[in-house]
Amino acid sequence: MKKALLALAAGGFGIGMTEFVIMGILPEIAEALDITIPEAGHFIAAYALGVVVGAPLLTAIGSKWPPNKVLVGLMIWFTVFNSLSGFANSYWTLLMMRFLSGLPHGAFFGIGAVVASRIATKGKEAQAIAAMFSGLTLANIIGVPIGTYLGQEFHWNIAFFIVGVIGLITILSVKLWMPAMPPSSSGSLAADFKIFKKLELWMVFLLTTIGTGGFFAWYSYIAPLITEVAGHDPAVVSYAMILAGTGMFCGNFIGAKLAQKMQPIYAVAVALGGMAILLALNTYLASSQVWVLVMTFSIGVIAFCVSTPIQMAMINSAKGSEMLGSSLNQSAFNMGNASGAYFAGLPIAAGFGFTSADWVGAAMALSGVILTFVIVQMRKSSEKKKLASV
Repeated sequence: MKKALLALAAGGFGIGMTEFVIMGILPEIAEALDITIPEAGHFIAAYALGVVVGAPLLTAIGSKWPPNKVLVGLMIWFTVFNSLSGFANSYWTLLMMRFLSGLPHGAFFGIGAVVASRIATKGKEAQAIAAMFSGLTLANIIGVPIGTYLGQEFHWNIAFFIVGVIGLITILSVKLWMPAMPPSSSGSLAADFKIFKKLELWMVFLLTTIGTGGFFAWYSYIAPLITEVAGHDPAVVSYAMILAGTGMFCGNFIGAKLAQKMQPIYAVAVALGGMAILLALNTYLASSQVWVLVMTFSIGVIAFCVSTPIQMAMINSAKGSEMLGSSLNQSAFNMGNASGAYFAGLPIAAGFGFTSADWVGAAMALSGVILTFVIVQMRKSSEKKKLASV
């Protein structure tokens, strides 16, 4: 089980690096391709759109085959198009490569989360899912800072070549260590797609999109926040990424503990409420060179307290088609990525400064808290109807 989780974590490392490293080298990409920073933010949105499209589509297609083989196929696709991203020399080429690179992301995490929960010891499902996501958080401690540094000092495309190498390592790890499992579906796509009729599932989808969008509204523009607002040297961005990644790593396991001690949906409400408060505070503290780094770590912690609980909430809402539901949540997560980057970019482009992105993020996180209470009331109402019918 440990080797299988390590293989999933390796994939999470590569996915985390390609998703987040671009935020640290956004100015370098913009300069190299002769575009503005908000325009370079479109590459973040393109990747996220790829995840949104690919997660349910590739999971549904792959449901006829054993999960271990599907995971290998997804990583091959991921490796090829991330490597090709490094050769892009124009806005439109990189935009297309980022979209194609994102297609297997959600399916890998979605299938991987369910596989992790199935091979875990009973009662340790949350920790197993957190172990898989630890690869993503470790990427923010190790991979993203290294990729950011090399991208700033030499050329931005080096980061994507590193992701390609990690992809190859993941392919071998999954092939060697992942146990063979039966297909996740009976083969009936119509039966799997019945989960789309569940209103609660769509409410969790909306919760993930809006709530996690608050994090991406801040993180998408962390580089200019560190340099333009706080006045740090560009080299400090790499160290800030390490702080953020360390916070994410800690928050990931804190979130798993919360999901074990309370219902996952309540753990999500606690995390998003904390995120809203910290993002609002950051608008006042970001001009301080010390406090901006303290808040970078703190926001990383609270933001990733959400990851495991919200994944479990979606799996619980997709009974019978857990892998498809789990993958759909990755689509929602990256809808949050795209919407957070886009909406936060609007006030920046309008001249309100980079801290305006944090106000957008706080509003999105707070909206997520409201949605958790709506979902809880829906569940209570559903339980009452079941009891009444009995």
